[in-house]
Amino acid sequence: MKTRIGILGLGGVGGYFGGLLAKAYFESDAIEIVFIARGETQKAIDHDGLKIIADTTEMIVFPTLVSNNPDEIGKLDYLICATKTYDIETSFGSIKKCISATTIILPLYNGVDAVERIQTLFPENTILQGCVYIVSMIESPGIIKKIGSYEKLFFGSKTSAISILTELQSIFKNADIESFLVENIEETVWEKFIFISALASATSYLNQNIGGILNNPENKAVYISLLNEITAVAVAKGLALPNDIVAQTIIKLEKSPQDNTSSMHRDLLAGHKTELNSLTKYVVNEGFKYGIATPVYKKIVEKLS
Repeated sequence: MKTRIGILGLGGVGGYFGGLLAKAYFESDAIEIVFIARGETQKAIDHDGLKIIADTTEMIVFPTLVSNNPDEIGKLDYLICATKTYDIETSFGSIKKCISATTIILPLYNGVDAVERIQTLFPENTILQGCVYIVSMIESPGIIKKIGSYEKLFFGSKTSAISILTELQSIFKNADIESFLVENIEETVWEKFIFISALASATSYLNQNIGGILNNPENKAVYISLLNEITAVAVAKGLALPNDIVAQTIIKLEKSPQDNTSSMHRDLLAGHKTELNSLTKYVVNEGFKYGIATPVYKKIVEKLS
């Protein structure tokens, strides 16, 4: 029997990493890659393949199947999900029939509340934890644009069998995905969350790109306040983060393309629904739960709600 891997959410993250998997396992005897897509995205990929444009290269890949029909998709062994966080319940509801009790689910969302939400929907399933660092986005249906060379995927689990984790790591490595199976995955996911939450909140609130945050002292002060607030919440939750996590996060941002911005800011500018609840409001709620003041986060939630 072939190992069947579904990709749910073909945006910048799911499209890029799903594309690498589709390229590696095209016509494979052992692995099938299924893109779960609908509408214009499904039509475009079905007809022309998924195009991935990087700085100096371009490739077109075809999955084994692209569909949004659960009967056509069938049961999945692995499900890699990378929709927007506000779509978690709806998107999983639409493919419920494809998930058996043995389906391994790897969420690659911007927020940190996905595992808990998915586990509520599928209490019997193994839900891994994961996060990615990449600058990529949908250019048009079926076309993903990736900016810069930096791309890393981290995943792991404190409860899953090591055989499951090593099999998935082998699948990733064979697809030339720069993936890391890490033991302290919760801290790794929170380090990414600290980075993306503060950036999404600051860029959206101030209507500035990364350069506009870093090169303006007042804007940078807002950003640093956000970093301090979210770090205090993480520490209160008992996470063992590096002592210099704020400094590390600023350095990480300084290495990012200055004309880039967060996906939440892009969604806001485009008039689309945003991930405010998972990226900003979640920090306010957790701060309240643990008795940590988050006044800057709270101000941003009030302005953007």
